[in-house]
Parts: sequence; C-alpha cells; structure tokens
Amino acid sequence: MSQYKTIPFFFFFGEKVDFYILEQTMISGINYLLVTDDIDAEETEVMMMKEDPDSDGVYASYEFVEDEQELMAVSAVFEELMDDVDIELLYD
Repeated sequence: MSQYKTIPFFFFFGEKVDFYILEQTMISGINYLLVTDDIDAEETEVMMMKEDPDSDGVYASYEFVEDEQELMAVSAVFEELMDDVDIELLYD
C-alpha cells in the first residue's frame, strides 16, 4: 500500500486520471502539487500543477504549470522539500 494519497483529476474532455500527490506547497498564495501517475517506478515522470485562483471554494481546479521560469522556481522548492529527489525539467 502506498504512503501517498491519490486524488482524481477530471479533464475537460471527460477523462479521469488518479494522480499520486508526492508533495504540496504554497508559494505567493498559490497552491502547487507535485504529482505522478506511476508511483512504482524507480524513476518516474512528475508533473507540477497549480491551483486556479478562480476555484469556487468547494472544488479546486488545477492546471499544469507550463511557464519555464515558473517551473524552474517551483521545482527548486519541491527539491528542497523532498531531500532525495532530483527534478530534471523537460520542455516540449
């Protein structure tokens, strides 16, 4: 059994994906999540998501962090929070 909580994410096109929350932090009043869909691999792809400030207060709405500078800054915070993690940023 995994030590990580899962949270379901529903995409606009109707797909549901359960992500494992590896870490959570708040930066400048914005909630960020470091998530993955594969917890069992030794090396896994992670994604950074941020809460939409227009969330209705009942349900949180998250989007993937895509801005390169924001990714670099948030990944540095997550690396500090998680001692044994090195995050390598990949860009499209």
